[in-house]
Amino acid sequence: MSPTLSPAVRGKLSAMMFLQFFVWGAWFVTMGTYLGQGLAFDGVQVAAAYSTMPWGTIVAPFFVGMIADRFFAAERVLGVMHLLGAGLLFLASRVSTPGEFFWVLLAYAFCYSPTLALVNAVAFNQMASPEKQFPGIRVFGTIGWIVAGLIVGTMSVEATATPLRIASLASLAFGLFAFALPHTPPKSLGHKVSVRDVLGLDALVLMKDRSFLIFVLGSLLICIPLAFYYGFTNLFLNEKGIVNAAGKMSMGQMSEVAFMLLMPFFFRRLGVKWMLVVGMAAWAIRYLFFAYGNPSELVALYYLGILFHGICYDFFFVTGQIYVDNTAPKSIQASAQGFITLVTYGVGMLIGTYISGLVVKGYQLAADNPAAGHDWTSIWLVPAAMAVVVILLFIALFDGKGMGTKAS
Repeated sequence: MSPTLSPAVRGKLSAMMFLQFFVWGAWFVTMGTYLGQGLAFDGVQVAAAYSTMPWGTIVAPFFVGMIADRFFAAERVLGVMHLLGAGLLFLASRVSTPGEFFWVLLAYAFCYSPTLALVNAVAFNQMASPEKQFPGIRVFGTIGWIVAGLIVGTMSVEATATPLRIASLASLAFGLFAFALPHTPPKSLGHKVSVRDVLGLDALVLMKDRSFLIFVLGSLLICIPLAFYYGFTNLFLNEKGIVNAAGKMSMGQMSEVAFMLLMPFFFRRLGVKWMLVVGMAAWAIRYLFFAYGNPSELVALYYLGILFHGICYDFFFVTGQIYVDNTAPKSIQASAQGFITLVTYGVGMLIGTYISGLVVKGYQLAADNPAAGHDWTSIWLVPAAMAVVVILLFIALFDGKGMGTKAS
């Protein structure tokens, strides 16, 4: 392993990250519009489709930890999963009933979700100093998501099955390309891996510390209003008549990159607790912008809400990862990070998708016709209120101090 990555390896790893997140960004952002406007699914049915990715997050550790890490090279599993995913995405573009769509997309989520860990494994295996080398590679994933949004938005195909087919083609290309990635042997070859290891349950010992317990509960609860954004923002913008909504939503990823660069500046001045609070507050403010903006003279509020994504994601999730890293003893840091991922992107987002679906369905303008539109002001006030409650509880109960914490 070289201290520096060769241009060839760096190019392959950058392309890997670009394709990994291009595939996801191509279909995920606009699926709510396709299902809501194109197929006339109601809010609960749209939310069920979005719940497949949290289910994938819950199941993925079992596949990666108990199968992929023990028996197969990561790049080969990556290739097979994306080839299977390509077929399932194409099949999803051909079905039109809620039940069929859910099961096909669930099968796809079980293929795609494990690849999020596998691309990291491939990248880290080539790096002597991941903390220095990984960010420059991972940023190409964000660029891939942005490019996917710009392409789909420019093509004006958000209410059609075309984004699923674009993602299918990209997944096919990635699946073939993956076999040319640097060889990454199974890291747990010959070792027995338990369910406790897979789910990061060793991190439960940290729950004895009140601040860590409050952090876990706060992370779980804030992911419930978070799910409203991922599932329904594109449908909302399209119903409001915003042209190229998918392209404009990519501004959120652009701001994510910008705020990532600014994080060290804010971290020194705010510390863990207030970084987390600012991140959660950004969710509430974003939803208020969506609730009270309009597509004419107050359209800037919509764009500000999108641009807040950088604060929402970086200040809460990235700061949270840093807090976990600083708090957990070295021996269980990996378990702790896996546990937080399970709690947030798994359980929290799963609960949030179903609640958001019920709320969106409850505010349909025509009870028997989801395509007739929704009362979006009322819809967005619900997650805004949820976020405010979580913020107030978090401020009152979390002190940012605990076992081994280096920043507070």
